[in-house]
Amino acid sequence: MIKREDVYKIGRLGKAHGVKGEVSFQFDDDIFDTTDADYLILEIDGILVPFFMEEYRFRNDSLALVKFCDVDTQQRASELTGCDVYFPRTLAEESEGQLSLSSLVGFDIVEASNSKVVGKIAAIDDTTQNILFELEDGRLIPASDELITNIDTNRQQIIMQIPTGLLSLR
Repeated sequence: MIKREDVYKIGRLGKAHGVKGEVSFQFDDDIFDTTDADYLILEIDGILVPFFMEEYRFRNDSLALVKFCDVDTQQRASELTGCDVYFPRTLAEESEGQLSLSSLVGFDIVEASNSKVVGKIAAIDDTTQNILFELEDGRLIPASDELITNIDTNRQQIIMQIPTGLLSLR
């Protein structure tokens, strides 16, 4: 069984495309193209299920058309519409050497000075030049290399030197 902590969300499936089972895939992270992954993990009725890819092609920087094995009709592809798409953390770590921002969602932020957990990353805000970690409680922390002292992928923690007073801002 695939555990949620072993994967991270990279996108969502859209509508069926054509009549041969292709489906549109809106993605935030193109890790599936830069690794040797044969499959993506879809969340179906709350269960994480691997789907092997037959082929895919990019439409633009954030949209691809994917053909999954054994999904051969428009009707079957339509059943996948709206499914969240996940990627295994182990495959991402093995092949990249450097983690993608999307793979950090779900990691804990730990204050380096006292080893206290500040919060869990709920999302990454990369809409501006200054990338921010958005914590589950809504607080924002700059995702600056100067503040990050260590990333522990085994414990899913980012150890940071957080400036005094930053955590009290809302």
